[in-house]
Amino acid sequence: QVQLVESGGGLVQAGGSLRLACAASRRISSYAMGWFRQPPGKEREFVATISWSGYKTYYSDSVKGRFTISRDNAKNTVYLHMNSLKPEDTAVYYCAADYNAYSDYVSSSSSTYDYWGQGTQVTVSS
Repeated sequence: QVQLVESGGGLVQAGGSLRLACAASRRISSYAMGWFRQPPGKEREFVATISWSGYKTYYSDSVKGRFTISRDNAKNTVYLHMNSLKPEDTAVYYCAADYNAYSDYVSSSSSTYDYWGQGTQVTVSS
């Protein structure tokens, strides 16, 4: 079992930056990690994922070049660094963990993830 708690959300002006953190209750080695978001009135969508080795990453087209996902397995924590934020980035951001034996495995499909956090609100003003 893995409990995930997101933090770092808040209100920021367009063009600003935020760093989200996801703290896990146990070691996250052997778990690919992902970030998803749900804008108001819309369905949950993929944002970024990172393999348990940290070597492979994958991003949605809407955040490429602006967001960076990273992890520190020793601290049981995954991060999402968000730069050049836009109003359309406004959403509840969720952290998720996906158990897989492959060190280079990543997933953009929410159905593959085993554990989810409660989410943290990010609001970007224009």
